Amino acid sequence: MGAWQPLPDGLPSEVRHFVEQLRQLKDGTGLSLAALGARTAYSKSSWQRYLNAVQPPPRQAVAALCRVAGLAGAEAERHVVRWELAVEAWPRPASANPAGEYEDDPTVPWWERLEEPAPEPAPRPAGRLLLYAVLLLLALLLTAVGGAVVFG
Repeated sequence: MGAWQPLPDGLPSEVRHFVEQLRQLKDGTGLSLAALGARTAYSKSSWQRYLNAVQPPPRQAVAALCRVAGLAGAEAERHVVRWELAVEAWPRPASANPAGEYEDDPTVPWWERLEEPAPEPAPRPAGRLLLYAVLLLLALLLTAVGGAVVFG
């Protein structure tokens, strides 16, 4: 539980307060980052990023830390509310969203939106081939019915 490195300058107050609270929770457990990682689904390096305000933690990581720290109910919920406020204010890379705001769900972190959506698949020629086959079948069916009517 050594000294924490200073948080970056210019960090929004919501983020600073949230990270300081996470640090206090982690220190209160008496666990090292490696031990915390072993008790949660998040690695030591992930916890380093979260607790040094390099990257916002997922909501589930906050819940896992609360569980390990022995918090439940309203106490744990307060940390989730702080998380929501912090994620909303968390500085994002310029490339994440040029408008500087979330497109859809404010609880989805910016780093999960960095992936570009998959392009629409091009129409397959097989679909066009199937259409021609159906049209040919209808033409043959109409010819057969017409021939049966004409030739009795």
